[in-house]
Amino acid sequence: MDIIEIIRYIFLGLLQGFTEPIPVSSSGHLVIARELFGIEARGLSFEILLNTASLIAVLYIYRKDITAIIVNLSRYIFKGARDAEAKEDFRYTIYLIIATIPVGLLGIMLEDIIGDNVSMLTVGLMLIVTGVALWFIKNKRGERRDGDLNIKDAIIVGLSQCVALMPGISRSGATLVGAMGVGMNQKNALRFVFLLYIPVSLGTALISIGDLASDPEIATLALPYALAFIAAIIATYFGLKWLQGVMERGNLIIFTYYCFALGAFSILYSLFT
Repeated sequence: MDIIEIIRYIFLGLLQGFTEPIPVSSSGHLVIARELFGIEARGLSFEILLNTASLIAVLYIYRKDITAIIVNLSRYIFKGARDAEAKEDFRYTIYLIIATIPVGLLGIMLEDIIGDNVSMLTVGLMLIVTGVALWFIKNKRGERRDGDLNIKDAIIVGLSQCVALMPGISRSGATLVGAMGVGMNQKNALRFVFLLYIPVSLGTALISIGDLASDPEIATLALPYALAFIAAIIATYFGLKWLQGVMERGNLIIFTYYCFALGAFSILYSLFT
């Protein structure tokens, strides 16, 4: 394998990693990279590998929240603790589970329907849809916190995540729209969105272990896979940190403009090439 191909894999790791947490559709960007530059990774397990890399970055960034939830959940279940903090984290965990169920079931049912052969036109249209959805929440300043959530909210956010099964729709964007749509403030909405990302991503990784192990390309692609994996972890970390800063400053609208611009470009490219 030559240096150019290794650089290609690193580039795809950076692209996938950076666009995974921000609401602009990482899968759509990979389609665009393939069409414009002829950059496409060999090996069926590559995207799953990058998704796992992003999961590691998310786990690291939210490690304190995850640890606190696990500790309080353990206190509630095994030690009978019934203080406000333990109760809140127990309910919060239940809501995360409820919100995960719709996309898990739908993903299994549509596994053979949702394919990789996605056109630039489809990606462009879905980016426009993502931009429109983000436009409607650009100025929302919800006041609801974690303790204010209920089962209905969890179901709505879970259903919004299902929309992201459509190639070109941003998962983080769809779930942010759902979370902020039910009145969550930006910080808590972002936290819920990425804690919700963990079981979905982890489930995908576990289910796909067999595909990764049986991938005929895995032996020859070990080095570029490893480099792309590391690149995706780093890129996801900085992408998510940047998104947190954007949300804190209330500048979510920049992603609306970006989705409109890239979506329009993708549509025009598909129509005139």
